[in-house]
Amino acid sequence: MGYEIVTQDVDVEVDGSIAMTAYLARPAEPGSHPAVLVCSELWGVTEEVRDVVRQVAALGYVAIAPNLYHRSGPETAAGLEESDANRQRGFELLGELTREGVEADLRACTAYVRDQAEATGKTGVLGFSLGGHIAYFAASRIDLAAAAIFYPGWLPVAGTALSRPEPLLEATSCIADRDVRMLLFFAELDHVIDADQRSRIDHALTTAGVRHETVVYPQAQHAFFFPGRGVYDKAAAEDSWTRVRTLFAAELGQ
Repeated sequence: MGYEIVTQDVDVEVDGSIAMTAYLARPAEPGSHPAVLVCSELWGVTEEVRDVVRQVAALGYVAIAPNLYHRSGPETAAGLEESDANRQRGFELLGELTREGVEADLRACTAYVRDQAEATGKTGVLGFSLGGHIAYFAASRIDLAAAAIFYPGWLPVAGTALSRPEPLLEATSCIADRDVRMLLFFAELDHVIDADQRSRIDHALTTAGVRHETVVYPQAQHAFFFPGRGVYDKAAAEDSWTRVRTLFAAELGQ
């Protein structure tokens, strides 16, 4: 049985003055709990992402999903409805992300949950697609114990999201230095991440000595995790979630 939870939209101060919206959920019972950063897809902090935040909180963690697009305007707070037009807008927004800004945002969220939501001890990160890319970056920059990463795009290729100026995969040695345990999920038929990219990612992690496991789901497609989509793969989604729970229990506690 999961924890009863409470949820709220919060404003997180970044760099002493910038206000960033975020969605937070935590167990309702008093006491301290480990923290988990939840990083969104291209669409931002949608209701699907909020549901993941609630699921993580029900496992006994303080979960928070930051709106990493906040510097582009307050209208980004509610996320984007999936459409071709909004996909173009989403790529415009991710093109405005910087490594320095995202690192500041993630550090601010970690500080916020520790100061305001009684989070304590170790911190993990969970991310999907663009959010998986962000989670990989987070593992190279901030103090994390575990990272659960779903179909992370653009890691070995320069030019998109935080793979600027060089591919984000080149930061893998920093993950090893921080001893972050990583779990990565891929889809065999992913149109974004092909077998060659998966191989390059796994090789980089292995060569750097990162504690990691990669799982490739046969016949699954990109974005297989979320119900209600044509590409949803129930077996892959349920198996991956079980593995996420096991990872966080082992590395974060609770």
